[in-house]
Amino acid sequence: MSRGVQDFKPERLKQALAARKFTQGQLAMLVGVSAATVSKWRSGDQSPETDALDRLADKLSLASEWFTRPLLGEALTPKYRSNAQALASARSKLEARMEWAQEIAVKLGEFANYPAVNIPTRNFTDPDQICVADIEQAAQECRDLWRLGRSPVQDLALAVESAGVILVREETEISSIEGLSSWSNVLHRPIILLSADKANAFRSRFDLAHELAHIVLHKHIPLATERERYKQIEKQAHQFAGAFLLPAETFAADIQVPVTLDSLLILKQRWGVSVAAMLMRLEALGIIDADDKLGLFKRRSARWGAKSEPGDDKREPEQPRLLRRTVELIISSGVMPAPAIPRHLGLSPRDVEALAGLREGYFDGSAQVIELATLRAPQQNTSSNGGQVSGSVIQFNRQPTK
Repeated sequence: MSRGVQDFKPERLKQALAARKFTQGQLAMLVGVSAATVSKWRSGDQSPETDALDRLADKLSLASEWFTRPLLGEALTPKYRSNAQALASARSKLEARMEWAQEIAVKLGEFANYPAVNIPTRNFTDPDQICVADIEQAAQECRDLWRLGRSPVQDLALAVESAGVILVREETEISSIEGLSSWSNVLHRPIILLSADKANAFRSRFDLAHELAHIVLHKHIPLATERERYKQIEKQAHQFAGAFLLPAETFAADIQVPVTLDSLLILKQRWGVSVAAMLMRLEALGIIDADDKLGLFKRRSARWGAKSEPGDDKREPEQPRLLRRTVELIISSGVMPAPAIPRHLGLSPRDVEALAGLREGYFDGSAQVIELATLRAPQQNTSSNGGQVSGSVIQFNRQPTK
């Protein structure tokens, strides 16, 4: 590497280009250098001078110092997404955003402990090993671990975060990808990123349950590259989401036969699941057959169209809390003032607000904060679990079992 800013990390530039969805040529025009120069920075053959780095950081809305920080170990490798045909640049953007969410969680975790991971474990290495009974059992075990009973889940985002998952929900401007999920080797816990672009609470809940399925069932299964294998894995995730959100015994007891769209609309608000998803679950339970399902879907499209349903606006999308409450805890406890947090992370205030679930402009002025948890204990000794000091942080109220 030629002389320039010492310790410049080209991997950081690759990550920033993906997160901002910039090409090398676009960034070169903004910074005032040639595309070839940006290419050399990106490959590590050359390091930018101080003034060029400052311009680079400014155009990417990042701290100059952020480009000198080593990446946090192995990058996340999200394996599952809702549209396998999505553009590579779109996938790269969301994967980079997930890596930033991971970094935020790690840096905030220097001051706070997150809930213990409480996820059912499965060791499948091939989707062919997974049968319908395995999916139903895994969904029930997940509910049992989380003490949800068999009634409708009131707040799935709360339940997921209480089980130790880092959850991010942000507007991505990428409608073709509903969500990504991955196990973080750095945090030793899962991360889920959901798209908030469609603002449909019912679809968002199902997307979250779908990503939870990948975390539970497909942790040890390599990325699917063949179309049929991908479709098989996605079908299994849909089956898990249906089984988790609509448990067989209690959901079936709510069904009136013959099944009508109007009766399902009433249940939609109770269960927080779309009519379309309920129709798929009813076929899986054998309450309707394939012909019944097809006929009901045709009537659904004729009455409401293919994408929306009545009552979609009667429920607000569930919002993540964990990273937001951690930020609030750090501020309210006097560990660091609000404006210092983006600087500590090296990201722009807008990025931290979006990824941590904070309102827009949160860091612009004095933020109202609520003390919700306890900081890490200041002991110098370490424990046996990775050298972290014990402490209790971000306690969520369990949902009642019914």
